Amino acid sequence: MSPPSSPAESASAYWVFGYGSLMWDPGFPYEASHPALLVGYHRRFCLYSQRYRGTPERPGLVLGLDRGGSCRGVVYAVPAAAAAETRDYLWRRELDDYAYRPKLLSVRHAGGTVRAQTFVVDRTQPQYAGWLDDDTVAGLIAAGVGQRGRNRDYLENTLQHLRTLGIHDRGLERLGARVRALPDAALARSGSPPG
Repeated sequence: MSPPSSPAESASAYWVFGYGSLMWDPGFPYEASHPALLVGYHRRFCLYSQRYRGTPERPGLVLGLDRGGSCRGVVYAVPAAAAAETRDYLWRRELDDYAYRPKLLSVRHAGGTVRAQTFVVDRTQPQYAGWLDDDTVAGLIAAGVGQRGRNRDYLENTLQHLRTLGIHDRGLERLGARVRALPDAALARSGSPPG
C-alpha cells in the first residue's frame, strides 16, 4: 500500500474502489492504493455466476456491494492520463452482464475522502440471488467452477487479500471455514485436481 495521498494525487486521479477480485486482480494501472472504507454498502456473496465461477447448470456466487452497512477494501488512484482507458476496461469487466450499476461514492482512506468508482448490485437483475442461508451460499461456492476457475478459490483469494490489508471480515472468515469443510465438487466430478 502507498502512503496517504497528496493533494495533487487526489485532485487529478480517477479513483476506483475494490472489495473483491479488484483487490487481487485490478487489471489497470494505478499510481497508489490505500486501505479504504465505504459506508452505506456491504460486501456479500449475492450474485449468481454462470460463466466465470459457475455454469448455468451449476451456478457459483460472486461478491457484490449490497445496500446497508459498510465495506473495507482498497481504493486505487488511477493517473488522469489512464482514466478513460481504465473506465472503458471496468465497464467491459464489471458491466458485461449488467448485474452491477456503476456509482461514484464517497470512500474514506488515511489521506482523506475521495469520490471513487464503485459497482453496486442491481437488485432487479436475474443474477441477483437475494438473501440465501449460509449453507446454501457455502454449497454453491464449494460446487462452482467456471471459466476463471473454482469459486472457492475466488473466496480464498478475497480472504487472503483482506488479511494482507489487516482487514478481518468475520462473516467471510466463517464462510471460508464452512466452504473448506465441504468436499471439493470439482475434484469429485473430474477425479483429479483441476488444471
